[in-house]
Amino acid sequence: MPLSSSLTRPLLSPRKIACFSATFGFFLFLAFIIITLIVMLHRRADNHDRLAKNTQAYVLTTLGELKRNLLPLQTLPYPACSAIEDDLSQRAAFDDNIQAILLVKHNKTWCSSLAGETSTDIGQFSPSTDTRKPLDIQLAAAPQTPDKPVLHLWLQSGEAGDGILVTLKINLTPWLLFTERQHDMTGIAIVTGKSALTSWEQRVTDASSLPDDAIKTMTLPGYPLQLKIYGSMLNADDIALVLLAGLLLSLTGGLACYALLTLLIQPGKEILQGIRRGEFHVEYQPVIAAATGQACGLEALLRWTHPEAGRIPPDAFIRYAENKNLIVPLTRHLFELVARDCHVLQHAVPAGTNLNLNLSPAHLSDKGFYQDVLRWLDAMPQDHFSYVFEITERTMVETRNAQSVFDWLRSHDIRIALDDFGTGHSALIYLEKFRFDYLKIDRGFVKNIARESFSSPVLDAVLALAKKLNLLTVAEGVETGEQARWLRHRGVCHFQGFLFSRPRTVAQLIEYFQHERSEPAAG
Repeated sequence: MPLSSSLTRPLLSPRKIACFSATFGFFLFLAFIIITLIVMLHRRADNHDRLAKNTQAYVLTTLGELKRNLLPLQTLPYPACSAIEDDLSQRAAFDDNIQAILLVKHNKTWCSSLAGETSTDIGQFSPSTDTRKPLDIQLAAAPQTPDKPVLHLWLQSGEAGDGILVTLKINLTPWLLFTERQHDMTGIAIVTGKSALTSWEQRVTDASSLPDDAIKTMTLPGYPLQLKIYGSMLNADDIALVLLAGLLLSLTGGLACYALLTLLIQPGKEILQGIRRGEFHVEYQPVIAAATGQACGLEALLRWTHPEAGRIPPDAFIRYAENKNLIVPLTRHLFELVARDCHVLQHAVPAGTNLNLNLSPAHLSDKGFYQDVLRWLDAMPQDHFSYVFEITERTMVETRNAQSVFDWLRSHDIRIALDDFGTGHSALIYLEKFRFDYLKIDRGFVKNIARESFSSPVLDAVLALAKKLNLLTVAEGVETGEQARWLRHRGVCHFQGFLFSRPRTVAQLIEYFQHERSEPAAG
């Protein structure tokens, strides 16, 4: 729900927000799973197609080169074997794929690259080779080495029964290594006629025993040979990984949706109604004098507790109020609450205690600002508190009369503190352009002090600059004694943080000061 409509529509309950966020996460899960699986299937299909084409091209190139190398032997006038025996041996030796070359006439071998002159029926070498065909390819298992199958290539020369029989080595090791790296590939099969050789079983088997789930089947043009590639489009590991990623994404998306609705939608819906219903209250965090360890000031912090949504983060509703021009009525309400509380606190808080209020620079340019401050001063206990307005520079650049406003505030005994210095909101130009009384050091600098080998040239420069400009310094977010000692040693005047006190309600603050009066000051 957009924030612009959050002031007019009823506030979503935490249960509704949780249900909506869970539904959003579920649909995000489904969308991620569907899209991811489609993309994976498409990429796998492309990968398989590319692999099939490359394999087909490689085999065709190898067989084509082999045929060209053997072409001169097909045109021989059949001289004596002794005349061509050396030529056969050299051709076989210089081709890694060739194991033996046999010259055949009338279905009988008459010359071999291995044995020279011979006379053996071709059926003894390759019973399934059809010598009536111009070209035939058959798988065979050598009787002596059945675990090393070979491929018989028949090239006819002239009449049936005359030609060349080439025994080719079959090396599937590169394929085995390749499929080890490709988890979606499981193997390859070579099929000739009724025989087959697979990469997962290094022996000739019946082609009918091959699995039917080949992802690609290729027939080589011009050759009685088939290649089958086996694998899976998606395996169990793929699905498990996608489901896990989808679950994490949906969980993250659901939590982000819940946080967005909680932090952004809720605050903007009922700010004005919250003011009217009395849902806002002020908590006060003590500001500690570094020299004495005693509280010397208080920072008033506006808090919002909704009856259904619970406690709303201040950053959420304050930022929304600034963006939607609601900061002025919210600050006026803060003035009212502080004035009411201070009439109670004056009996517990020492006279002269600083009272710090965060003031949005957008309020400075409001035509009713002076009147708002005067009404607030009249409503406060007289001559008991000293006042400090804390300003950030988020919108100060748009306030052309900022210095005149600051001068007017000082004329009414209100001092000015530059807040959030060093966080990206405050810039050095504002220290030069305007006169401030206090410089508040952001907690982002302070929290790193506890780390080993801490060194912060930026923080050292800030402290040196504050000293040169005669600015009193307040370190926010002090949580450890080590941080306090480090800051005190470098001249920081005031501390604020959980080491000394969390923000407190009026009743808790009264107890705090009563306890402080009964205890010696912390060093």
